[in-house]
Amino acid sequence: MHRSVAYALLAAGLFGASTPFAKLLVGEVAPVLLAGLLYLGSGLGLAAIRLVRDRGWARAGLGAGEWPWLLGAILFGGVLGPVALMVGLRSTAGATASLLLNLEAVLTALIAWVVFRENAGRRIVLGMLAIVAGGVALSWPAGEAGGASGWLGPLAIAAACLCWAIDNNLTRKVSAADALFVAGLKGLIAGAANGLLALFLGATLPAPATLAAALTVGLLGYGFSLVLFVLALRGLGAARTGAYFSTAPFIGAALALVLLGESTSAAFWLAAALMGGGVWLHLTEHHEHEHTHEPIEHSHRHAHDEHHRHEHDFAWDGDEPHVHRHRHAALTHRHPHFPDIHHRHPH
Repeated sequence: MHRSVAYALLAAGLFGASTPFAKLLVGEVAPVLLAGLLYLGSGLGLAAIRLVRDRGWARAGLGAGEWPWLLGAILFGGVLGPVALMVGLRSTAGATASLLLNLEAVLTALIAWVVFRENAGRRIVLGMLAIVAGGVALSWPAGEAGGASGWLGPLAIAAACLCWAIDNNLTRKVSAADALFVAGLKGLIAGAANGLLALFLGATLPAPATLAAALTVGLLGYGFSLVLFVLALRGLGAARTGAYFSTAPFIGAALALVLLGESTSAAFWLAAALMGGGVWLHLTEHHEHEHTHEPIEHSHRHAHDEHHRHEHDFAWDGDEPHVHRHRHAALTHRHPHFPDIHHRHPH
């Protein structure tokens, strides 16, 4: 569980750290094209890493029934979400947009709890509320006036948050698969879709140095971040991972404080207290009851623990952990657990 928490916080850290660099590029690259380049950098970089790792093209490990979940996640999170955000930012004040983006964690949790029946105890709900409240405190407008008005922009940003919340929950359904493949394919398709849309709308490619910078930021802030996010989903489920990931704005602000010497404010320390308390509530969660594992077949990295007592139909040298497609028989037992890929049962 703690490893999965570390994955989620590292994902948030990389994404939060990428935001200042992406903002530097906004003035040089059209927003929709920039979104496409960031995703494309993620997809191309992860695809190259996967080819080197596997010494060629390897199977994704996805079952036939898992492809619709992945393609749906790409459609909502990689294509519709960024476009809705760009539409919303055109007519919404920056402070308002920052506040509205906190909706993603709330909507992710609501969909996980209501639609996919993911378990959430009192500590998880209170922890998520504390983390979201910290995000609100961090992004609350500090006395600035003016900004765009009207309902279309905020509605479009809220729609973007809904798209990403759907994406998070659909990606959870395929989180047992190769994280490099899941994140890389999302980057390639989303990057191509947004890039082509931007070119169709009249955008032009930036100078080579700016293009390389955008692709690099995309690989680090979107690609590696998404790989870690998928790994966190595998062990924590959508609601908990979404809550941890919503610390990204605070992590970005903290990095700016350390690296750039920026000054702090009362809102910063309030956000730190709220988010720290929320993370503590999640880390100290204890969930235990008798539960039944239904038969399932999937592929992921594993060791032969109490949930993996299968035989091998191939020559095995005894090394663990290892990856191969395996089948779980029905099993009923009791132990502390979280909504990971083996514990997505109803309550």
